[in-house]
Amino acid sequence: MDACRLVYITAPDMAQAERIGAAIVERRLAACVNILPGMRSLYHWQGKVEQGEEVVVIAKTRAELVDRLTEAVVELHPYECPCVVSLRIESGHPAFLRWISEETS
Repeated sequence: MDACRLVYITAPDMAQAERIGAAIVERRLAACVNILPGMRSLYHWQGKVEQGEEVVVIAKTRAELVDRLTEAVVELHPYECPCVVSLRIESGHPAFLRWISEETS
């Protein structure tokens, strides 16, 4: 079974999150995405502290697809520098991890 990853992505609003999420699932770069609305972000950008509402997208994929998934998100994303980070899944329900591997290509 391939090593699985969670990929944490932020988007400016629900419409963008759904568009990005649908694209990476349709391209089979992720087995599924979870979209979590209502996140408040505080961050440094171009020399000042900014804040705003964002939406979290969590994608489940295989390690070998992270680079392609990241490229797709950057291509689709309206931000100049979108947040796309991969987290290793150390363990989990074997059937679910197998499903992630089977549903991605």
